[in-house]
Amino acid sequence: MKTHPSTCRPARRGFTLVEVTLVIGLMIGLSAIVVFSVSSINSWRRGRDASEKLRSVYLAQKSYLADQPSKNYATFTAAELIPYLPGNPGAMPTQVGNSGETLSINLQVMPPVYRNGSSAYDPSGSSTDGLWDVGLP
Repeated sequence: MKTHPSTCRPARRGFTLVEVTLVIGLMIGLSAIVVFSVSSINSWRRGRDASEKLRSVYLAQKSYLADQPSKNYATFTAAELIPYLPGNPGAMPTQVGNSGETLSINLQVMPPVYRNGSSAYDPSGSSTDGLWDVGLP
């Protein structure tokens, strides 16, 4: 039995609207996951950098006290500790917080901590996680 060419279904070409919509939705979902992952990685990286800077200041405090055993750490000044920092940077290190604010280091406590104004800054909420703190008691 022969079929008439006009009754044959034409070959399907292209994608349906539903298929295109599903693919676009999937791509948007995957890109959202990537964006949130990158932002949390950047936050972790800032915390790690902050901890490394605090460790260098802590080591500078300890080195200074080894050279000046009669000195009280509550009276440290930045000018006294800068020569003891690795690489002699010429200034105390600063850090940018998670909200974009510039943080300074409180030298009058040991181990040192970052401060935002007059309060200590540690968005991780833990003093032993190694992020935003020296991680020592």
